[in-house]
Amino acid sequence: MAGSIAREGRSNAEGLRGGPLIVTEDVLLLDDLLRLCAAAGAVPEVHHGPPAQRSGWEQAPMVLVGDDAAQRCRGMARRRGVMLVGREQDDPDVWRRAVEIGAEYVLRLPESEGWLVDQIGNAAEGVGRPALTVGVMGGRGGSGASTLACALAVTAARSGRRTLLVDGDPLGGGIDVLLGGEESEGMRWPDFARSKGRVGGSALEESLPALHGLRVLSWGRDSEVTVPPPAMQAVLAAARRLGGVVVVDLPRRVDESVAEALAQLDVGLLVVPGDLRAVAAAKRVASAVGAVLDDLRVVARGPYTAGLDEQWVAQALGLPLVGDLPQEAGLSAAQDSGMPPGGSSRGPLARFCTAFWDLADPAAGAADFTAGRSGGGMP
Repeated sequence: MAGSIAREGRSNAEGLRGGPLIVTEDVLLLDDLLRLCAAAGAVPEVHHGPPAQRSGWEQAPMVLVGDDAAQRCRGMARRRGVMLVGREQDDPDVWRRAVEIGAEYVLRLPESEGWLVDQIGNAAEGVGRPALTVGVMGGRGGSGASTLACALAVTAARSGRRTLLVDGDPLGGGIDVLLGGEESEGMRWPDFARSKGRVGGSALEESLPALHGLRVLSWGRDSEVTVPPPAMQAVLAAARRLGGVVVVDLPRRVDESVAEALAQLDVGLLVVPGDLRAVAAAKRVASAVGAVLDDLRVVARGPYTAGLDEQWVAQALGLPLVGDLPQEAGLSAAQDSGMPPGGSSRGPLARFCTAFWDLADPAAGAADFTAGRSGGGMP
């Protein structure tokens, strides 16, 4: 693999920040804004006019100014995140007032409520650079995709990255089993199956089992639950807002929920064993996945049929090659003793994953991964 994934922005802030600064004397508008803050999980600071302390205006994560208070806010320091909010739909002077206070947005309620809840929630969580999100799927059954997904998550966490591992395959038996955490306390997918709208990122993280330095969202043992597309979208969006990295273990089929997951990936890794039948099966998977995901790459896995190697597998699929997934002796025995895939930092699987993260997310920063589209393998 050459290069790394392009992502812009600053590092994600840890934990929750305060809610927005609200400036209004309109009781009905204030009730609406307080309701929207509650929906976003934010606690606002309310003033009838600009705060007496200049820092109150300048340091708030965002400022919501009611139409009635715009004149009182003239002359305040220009800053990002100021929004002029009201309910009057046909007010000819609203844009003039917005310019006078340096508002970035003019919002009319109730039409803008959904968008505003998202913005309030983002401000409360201190959202910055979204998580680098990597999906892993098998070209055929038994290809080792779940093992690679676990190893990627374990090595990312060991490197100090904030890491969340998501099990997107309801028929996979539960990825927490590979981590030795099937009995660990915390919420599983059945608890989120009815989620829609906005899910708080910090609340999601705190509710999940903590295993080997990362958080894991897996399936329950006792019930079969289909995760509707809105729940998949809401949960993964919350995970991405946390920053760091998110690794998603995905099935080979693409239904509506899987398509929602694919739409949030930065890159997908297709694990393909080195034989002709596996490549033929992987072509069908790649075709379905490629209809949703722009950046899909191959991780080839030996042993290879005579005449095949990792380069041949990638070329046959017409996809960029990440590299050859190494075999690790004693992996099953290590798991039985409580060591997850990638748990040994000196093992070949961990070294492969570390090399991937070093190129895909160097120093947890941003660089250009798109160069890898020309092909080639990971050194």
